Amino acid sequence: MKNLPNISRSLKLYDKAKKLIPCGTQMLAKGVEQNTYGVSPIYIVEGKGCNVTDIDGNRYMDMTMGMGPISLGYCFDPVDEAIKEQLSKGINWSLIDPLEFDVAELFVEHIPCAEMVRFAKTGAEATSATIRLARAFTGREKVVCCGYHGWHDWYISKTNRNSGIPKEVNQNIVKINYNDFEAVESVISNDTACLIIEPVVFEDPQRGYLEFLREITERFGVVLIFDEIWTGFRISEGGAQKYFNVTPDLSIFSKGCANGMPISVICGSRKVMSYIEKPNFFFFSTFGGEMLSLAATKATIQFMVENNTINNVCLKNKTLKSAFNKICSDYGVNFMKCIGLDYRSMIVFNSDQCDELEYKTFFQQEMVRRGIIWNGFHQCSYSHEDKDLEIVKLAYSEIILQMRDLHKNNNLKDKIEGQLLKPVFRNLGLGKH
Repeated sequence: MKNLPNISRSLKLYDKAKKLIPCGTQMLAKGVEQNTYGVSPIYIVEGKGCNVTDIDGNRYMDMTMGMGPISLGYCFDPVDEAIKEQLSKGINWSLIDPLEFDVAELFVEHIPCAEMVRFAKTGAEATSATIRLARAFTGREKVVCCGYHGWHDWYISKTNRNSGIPKEVNQNIVKINYNDFEAVESVISNDTACLIIEPVVFEDPQRGYLEFLREITERFGVVLIFDEIWTGFRISEGGAQKYFNVTPDLSIFSKGCANGMPISVICGSRKVMSYIEKPNFFFFSTFGGEMLSLAATKATIQFMVENNTINNVCLKNKTLKSAFNKICSDYGVNFMKCIGLDYRSMIVFNSDQCDELEYKTFFQQEMVRRGIIWNGFHQCSYSHEDKDLEIVKLAYSEIILQMRDLHKNNNLKDKIEGQLLKPVFRNLGLGKH
């Protein structure tokens, strides 16, 4: 069996870094709790296409792609050239750059709800801005949410990671489960400011569900917000709203639209978005018009549209999902499967038959052994080629067979060489209000 990569330099640097950086990382999904410590690489120093090199000189195929933003590939020439060209001119002026109009125009062209557009830097910042905007527009305070919407107080107050947030913050926040028609009926009323939802994650919307959300929010004068941070420019050029033909009042985009550069986008109907211009409302940012990210966004979207990259990437993800489930079926494995849509799918483990974290830790360990960075998702980029998919499918075949035998003998845990992965949230409180 191939040895695990030598990551000694990574481990030494991490020992120093964790004394200076809380949790050792800026994003939990990139840290050692989600990438098994002692086995997985910790620091990446270079990337091209779908391949990266760590600080120890090991080369990997990346199936995570920056946790989502790298939709075309690392160091993707058409985008990088646009960034370099803008860098030679300037990064942030004292006045407005025309790029703001250019990129806003692209969103209006492609996103059904977009009549006006506003830029920010992070997804959490953008979702919080839409919540404030919806509350201001309606004069109401109650927020109904479904899905994951970032780290800001209004959302995290309803999770187990709510230390430091005043208890009053979550009094007007209600969480519901996806596809639960009755829950929506029970919480949407004349006192609701908005319903913010990820229109789709890994579970298909039931027939008529998104249409029902549109109808009930219109009935009660509630602002419907689609959080398209994951689906935007991945499920279709017009996002989930175009794919499912349901138009919200506001929507948020970030991952996927700038190939890794930091930007988030709020867009929506002129009726709601124009409230930002009211003298009693304030949402302005020094870096909202930063030009390197705008140049990258313009180049990324234009390349996607001209080269039909979304269908290309969806087909790759679909190929891997189908291959994974077929291998499991052929080997008689029923303690794990791949779920989700073509734009993004996830391997899940049956908690009735195995310890999910143990099995995911082992799977990740064995993918690393084969030179693949993997966190349980299929997040292919445009740069992944057919030969890369064949490497992943071969790895799946070998690892699933190995896990079947270890599961049968009840000794998989003994083969784990690093630390067990940890959950980000113990309880998201979904459905509890």
